[in-house]
Amino acid sequence: MGQVTKTTLQRRIEIGCWVVLGISLIIGLAFFPFYFTLGILLGGLISILNFYWLSRDIKRVFQQYSSKAKPYIMIKFYIRFAVTGVIIFFILTQTPVDLIGLIVGLSLVVINILLIVIATNLKNPLRRLKKKNASPFISR
Repeated sequence: MGQVTKTTLQRRIEIGCWVVLGISLIIGLAFFPFYFTLGILLGGLISILNFYWLSRDIKRVFQQYSSKAKPYIMIKFYIRFAVTGVIIFFILTQTPVDLIGLIVGLSLVVINILLIVIATNLKNPLRRLKKKNASPFISR
């Protein structure tokens, strides 16, 4: 099958994740202890790598396993979940990171997606009204 290209939104999310991680690290280094910032760094790297892994798995499902997509994606989900759990366990037991910093880092992808949605809606709040018979309210 042909190569699946990344959408503009996916590229914005990927670049935004690295930008949000960088800004979080700068703020962390300026205002918080080193172990808190280390937690942000490690958590951010885990969440961003998890996002890339999920993206790769979804592309593979739609390219190769269209008839067996659900079992394949569920197996990959549990593998990714277990690997992430083992890595987080190792980080918490073997490195001196702050738990709250790690949680903030793990949330960076979600924070980035939220910022992108807000920015998109602030930039063009009436985009739904441009379509014929569109409503500003979500229906159905």
